[in-house]
Amino acid sequence: MMKGRFAPSPTGRMHLGNVFSALLSWLSAKSHGGEWLLRIEDIDPARSRREYALQLMDDLQWLGLAWDGEPVWQSERSDIYEHYFAELQALGLTYPCYCTRADLLATQAPHESDGRVVYPGTCRHKPFQPGLAAATRLITPDEDASFTDLHYGPQCVNLAHEIGDFIIRRKDGAWAYQLAVVVDDALMGITEVVRGRDLLLSSPQQLYLARLLGFPAVSFAHLPLLCNGQGQRLSKRDSSMDMGVLRRNFSAPEIIGRLACLAGLQPAPQPAMPADLVALFSWDKVPLDNLCV
Repeated sequence: MMKGRFAPSPTGRMHLGNVFSALLSWLSAKSHGGEWLLRIEDIDPARSRREYALQLMDDLQWLGLAWDGEPVWQSERSDIYEHYFAELQALGLTYPCYCTRADLLATQAPHESDGRVVYPGTCRHKPFQPGLAAATRLITPDEDASFTDLHYGPQCVNLAHEIGDFIIRRKDGAWAYQLAVVVDDALMGITEVVRGRDLLLSSPQQLYLARLLGFPAVSFAHLPLLCNGQGQRLSKRDSSMDMGVLRRNFSAPEIIGRLACLAGLQPAPQPAMPADLVALFSWDKVPLDNLCV
């Protein structure tokens, strides 16, 4: 059975961009007769709040985006991540990294205008320094990772030159996103991941991790981002687009109808609920360029 998922981080109220991802993920799964699971990615203890998670679940239900089964909470799965972390260590592909944020920024080349830093392997051959806090990085090989995105088509990224050795455990001991998401998607039986195109470069890392751990590869479908009037992608700083404001000013069918129009599923933003759109869903209809709201 096809299984999709929505995996929000409970660090604040959902905004319209989060709802857009949730809606298209739900529609993709349901249009194939599949299940749609909910995972709460609350592994960042400094920013995650239980009340935010309960709030976003209430928002999803209000919008008509019902999930199947019980929600999975990452904060309750540390022992599972520890097991697979040890497997990666046993492969001899991990090392401690003592670099600070300033060290990383100092390595950034001027042409990297998107702000992304490809880690140059500074600590790969450094001796272990007891008593000094360290993140754990995973060595990436000098090879291409290729996959076909369900929306943006063929993708090919060199792991060493375009990704670099990436963190799987933070300096504070918290689990990194890449490790937790790969383990959870595999153990939850997820077959399709739908998310914003800002996470497109996470896919090669996750496919590489899945291969190392013996997990099946998932399919990816990335979405255009919703942007504000200044052309910046929506974030939790855009308070006028968060679900608290939206629920006070619009009905659920009005919000879903507007998103369905942006996704190319209906010609005008007439009110609709998710169940009304299942038969209309197709990746061919969804725009490729980012969308202004």
